[in-house]
Amino acid sequence: MDIQYNEAELAFRDEVRAFVAEKLPKEISDKVKSSEHVSPEDMITWQRALYEKGWLAINWPEEHGGPGWSPIQKHIFEEETAEAGAPRILPFGLNMVAPVIIKFGTQEQKDYYLPRILKSEDWWAQGYSEPGAGSDLASLKCRAERDGDHYIVNGQKTWTTLGQHANMIFVLVRTDTTVKKQEGISFLLVDMENTPGVTVRPLITLDGAHEVNEVFFDNVKVPVENLVGEENKGWTCAKYLLTFERTGIAGVGISKAALEHLKQIARSEQAEGKPLIEHPRVAERLVELELELMAVEMTNLRVVSAAEAGGVPGAESSFLKVMGTEVRQKISDLYRELAGPYALPFPDFEVGEDAFGPEFSASASSTYFNLRKLSIFGGSNEIQKNIISKAILGL
Repeated sequence: MDIQYNEAELAFRDEVRAFVAEKLPKEISDKVKSSEHVSPEDMITWQRALYEKGWLAINWPEEHGGPGWSPIQKHIFEEETAEAGAPRILPFGLNMVAPVIIKFGTQEQKDYYLPRILKSEDWWAQGYSEPGAGSDLASLKCRAERDGDHYIVNGQKTWTTLGQHANMIFVLVRTDTTVKKQEGISFLLVDMENTPGVTVRPLITLDGAHEVNEVFFDNVKVPVENLVGEENKGWTCAKYLLTFERTGIAGVGISKAALEHLKQIARSEQAEGKPLIEHPRVAERLVELELELMAVEMTNLRVVSAAEAGGVPGAESSFLKVMGTEVRQKISDLYRELAGPYALPFPDFEVGEDAFGPEFSASASSTYFNLRKLSIFGGSNEIQKNIISKAILGL
């Protein structure tokens, strides 16, 4: 593996930097860098700028609207946009359901949904987890019964991220209860906005935010043409989608930007008459984080290099998921500790003339609490460790 970029890759990095400097609004990047709330409008503004450049669907094949980048170029793009403070690309349409539609969908589904996803005309949500089916996803009970040209869907999904904004949702449903649980699941596309019987209820998380939801289906009629792949073969679609989700969760670029911000805080904030970074324990923690993050980045680059040579990520995506999420959590933990007693547990606190404590401290607790979820969603880290032990260690 060559860890140095060649001339063409360095030129591409410069192109990305120039584009971001020109097209990313400062008010949006400032929000991201200070961990403030980024609105749906902010996310869509950035996505549309990328769409106009042809850089939005970086994981799509070129024939469907992807830029035709190599894995190394994708890595550079993700790292540079994270460092610049770009809001995250909404993953549910672009990086989750779209690859499934491209691989398993009908031509009609590709022709209809893919352009709408590219233009940000649809906001997608993920209907996987249920109250009794999280890491053991195959235990799901949400039912879909065939009735002529429709499926009738009844059941519940939970932890539906940003579902309050969504007009579409891809849902795993049980279509056969007489076979082994993985073999009786189907993958459906549901119009949340125009289909009666869909109810979204908020779940307020530890950081006080409305990010996730419960979604209820009460005799919801879904056209059979909205089935992706074969009936009862949806588990294949589900596993394919999760490979994309787990690799992206590593968030190397996000962690590098967060760690650099942490260093800046440690240099500027003082305790006992000297900068925090000069306190041995703070310096030690920063070094530990930097080394762990370097290990994650090298692992990520190995996976990228293998993909460049035609390989397909396997258990390595589980490895990246565990390592990447744990590093991000540790960074947020130290961020909160550096804020000390000023780490406010109020996500709606606004820094102003009457604020107490340094500006960065306002989001310290909310960020810390929010990132506890990283080691749970996308398949809990405990489950990923089981996958690693079997697939890599042969245990």
